[in-house]
Amino acid sequence: MTDDEFAAAFEALTLPPSAFRHADHVRLAWIYLRRMALPEAMRRYADRLRAFAAHVGKPGLYHETITYAFLMVINERIADGPEAEGWDGFRDRNPDLFGGVRGALGRWYSEQRLTSERARAGFVMPDRIAAG
Repeated sequence: MTDDEFAAAFEALTLPPSAFRHADHVRLAWIYLRRMALPEAMRRYADRLRAFAAHVGKPGLYHETITYAFLMVINERIADGPEAEGWDGFRDRNPDLFGGVRGALGRWYSEQRLTSERARAGFVMPDRIAAG
């Protein structure tokens, strides 16, 4: 699927849950962040992710801190990469983003903070200081 087809299917809620695994979350975030400014991408991604979770009958899966923190990391990685980099290049350059959310965010968030209900319901700041 092209980026346009993938994003359109996700937004139209026609993408099956089996076609939206962790790597697909990263891809959709990358698509949004390549097309719009961070604040707009964050709003749209969060809104559409909540709609998708509700559509598949799992509204409790949405996690605001993971969503926003991951988008900010992806946004920074895009900015650090080549200007015309495509999805394959981004994916190959950032393998740590594909090993799971907690692994990718673990340098900034403790497991206790990230699994809290407060972090699920609203964005919370990191509780770890990441070394350079």
